[in-house]
Amino acid sequence: MSFQPEVITSQQQVSITNYTVTNNQGSWSTNVCDCCDDMGICLCGGFVPCILACRVAEDYGECCLLPYLPGTLLAMRTGMREKYNIQGSICDDWVVMFCLPQCGLCQMAREQKRH
Repeated sequence: MSFQPEVITSQQQVSITNYTVTNNQGSWSTNVCDCCDDMGICLCGGFVPCILACRVAEDYGECCLLPYLPGTLLAMRTGMREKYNIQGSICDDWVVMFCLPQCGLCQMAREQKRH
């Protein structure tokens, strides 16, 4: 009995897949002072912001009374920015909610409506 070595005529090919991770961060759908883009939200935010804040909280999945606790609108804005993959920082959120709270609230409501 003789042993015959097996001859390899082809070699397995290795395939490499390249994946590129991109940071697709967008921006808010409207600017903070674009109140005229949705007059209903603008009027509600300008004259009865407590009702708009309640609606934004409910649409965000939170209790209607949440906006009455200090700092929660800032936290919701930061969470919304991360949820919708919007550029910015908590510092930017704080400036908007401290200097232009009603405009920031209207911007949040417009963003929720868009999504």
